[in-house]
Amino acid sequence: MKLGIVFACIVTISAFLIILQSFESDDVFHTYLDKSVPFVGADIPRLEGIDGNGIKIAVIDTGVDFNHPDLFGWGPDGKVIGGYNFIQEGTPPLDTNGHGTQVAGVIAADGQLIGVSPKAKILAYKVSENGEAVSSDLIIKAIDKAIEDGADIINISLGVNKTNASIEHAVNRALAKNIFVVTAAGNDGPMPQTIGSPGKNYGSVTVGATYNNLTSSLVATLEVNEKPYTVIPMVGSSKLNEPIVSKIIFGEYGKEKDLKDINATDSILLVERGSDIKGELLYFSTKEKNAVNAGAKALIVYNNEPGIFLGELTHEFVESDYKPQIPVVSIDRKDGLEIKESLQEKNKAILHLFYNPDFVAHFSSRGPVSPFYIKPDILAPGVYINTTQINGGYNVTSGTSFAAPHVSGAVALLLEKYPNMHHHEIKSLLMTTSAPVSDAYGQKFSLSDSGSGRLDIAKAFQAKLIITPPNFVINLSSDNPTTQKQLKLKLLEGTLENLEVRFEGPEFIQFTHVLEGNNVLIKIKILGQNYGEHEGRIIINHNEVKYAIPFLIHYTEGSISVNQKEGKLNFTIHHPEQWSFAKISVINSIDGKTETVTATPEKDASIRVNENAEYWVYAKIKVDGKTFDAYNTIEVNSINDNNQSKFELLNIPEKQIAIVLGIIIIIGIVGVIAIRKTATNEV
Repeated sequence: MKLGIVFACIVTISAFLIILQSFESDDVFHTYLDKSVPFVGADIPRLEGIDGNGIKIAVIDTGVDFNHPDLFGWGPDGKVIGGYNFIQEGTPPLDTNGHGTQVAGVIAADGQLIGVSPKAKILAYKVSENGEAVSSDLIIKAIDKAIEDGADIINISLGVNKTNASIEHAVNRALAKNIFVVTAAGNDGPMPQTIGSPGKNYGSVTVGATYNNLTSSLVATLEVNEKPYTVIPMVGSSKLNEPIVSKIIFGEYGKEKDLKDINATDSILLVERGSDIKGELLYFSTKEKNAVNAGAKALIVYNNEPGIFLGELTHEFVESDYKPQIPVVSIDRKDGLEIKESLQEKNKAILHLFYNPDFVAHFSSRGPVSPFYIKPDILAPGVYINTTQINGGYNVTSGTSFAAPHVSGAVALLLEKYPNMHHHEIKSLLMTTSAPVSDAYGQKFSLSDSGSGRLDIAKAFQAKLIITPPNFVINLSSDNPTTQKQLKLKLLEGTLENLEVRFEGPEFIQFTHVLEGNNVLIKIKILGQNYGEHEGRIIINHNEVKYAIPFLIHYTEGSISVNQKEGKLNFTIHHPEQWSFAKISVINSIDGKTETVTATPEKDASIRVNENAEYWVYAKIKVDGKTFDAYNTIEVNSINDNNQSKFELLNIPEKQIAIVLGIIIIIGIVGVIAIRKTATNEV
């Protein structure tokens, strides 16, 4: 399946194959790059003369068309100052697919279209010819080459829908060199847990997609019997002044004969995409016109194959005088069939179409990826982005692939302003100043949907305060419902005299804070037995800039405590009821390596660790046939060469050491017996 057909175009992935996290549209729209760039506030740095000058951004993709007038020039004096062609070595990384050129245009176009950081330079690394798949080895080689070539930022609008440890390690190598790494979240939304590598990487900035500016942000919501469903407005639909509240009537395929014998007056009509006659072309415009003639207020078209789709009411084959009269939305086949079956019971639907530029795009991949940190990190416009295309053209395209380069361009602007700033600090500036994103009902999207919010470059530039961490996860339990957390404040300018701190979150979370020097010490306590996951935000106001630090709380009935001694982590399980068994997983936050051990009330558990790092501890506790989760983290910083045996230095696990020693002992015993027998025979 080629990029350029539908939202969330996904290539089948075999082991170690990577797909481009984008999809494109051939529909004719206005040029929106000049809208999304001002929308995220990139005009403000330009007033200060900041435009990305002197910053090198590596684009790991399908190459870049450096003959494009907006990205012109190959070599030291051009826009694309270097890179490497891993597909056809020995030749420049010229893009013949288009994806990499589109990404580069969002970052640094400087011509008819203006990117986020128009004076930044591009390093192009071609790792795919056709834009469909690329081996993980080439991604890794490109990351290492970008490090070698001195890139300041690496943009990776590629990914897999699973963890790839080798790619994760390569990203970590770049981060260790203080290179800012931006990754696309992917287009496998709206289902949860759909972010793969390298977007899962703990240290990279993972970017999801929102809609664009106001004129290109028509979104739709649907509730049937109080259950929400994901729907997409068809091209040609217009916004509603108020929601349509009505019953749903099923109308087969939406043909005239299908609607003839049903009463669809004032209803929301549900029909299937396509036709029951093979080869018949039944346009969405025809279905809409038939629905209008039947008296329907709105039309829902569910897919005739798995997945959701973007439909068009206005296209080259409609009559010249055709104009849509009612809103039409598309829906996933599974959801459509579910609604159809539910119509036999109660039947009340609410459909709304409205403009909301800060609405999370349906295709944007969601977290969580881990119980111990939050992904995605941030959002940026990724819908109907008009950008540069190969052969000197322009193309409207959508996907997290084009949200990510908005962030890469923003990082370039901040790096030009603060050339010595660490990537952790720039990450904090972007995340803590991001704009909140809300759903159709005014409720903030969850952290696993939206991260910290939508990119706001103007606000990041006004910021005079770096707050770390920019978000966090805390673990509370029935035996330990209280915790303390320290937020470190670094002033870029001014003093902390006018600092205001407040909490946004559930009423059963008790929040207090105190300012100690340049740190805010916060105390969080959960009241009652409100077990589960809870989200909150710490709001800090400083010199007319508002910062938000979101956090996630795991509040569990059981708990796992951990202490370290001589390179060992020792675990203690607690649960208010009698527990019988626990499986404990320990994850190294640096490389993701996981080890497991089991415990019972009669047998304590421990694991030896060989590296100074933060370790994430996850327990599944069995109580009377039920399983309860518990979480903890521990920072290990006491390991040195003296703590490690020769076996540990060789990275041989403790269990394997025991096996090897056992074999040696057995061989030794057998050898002794054999010697004795030989001696006896010789006598």
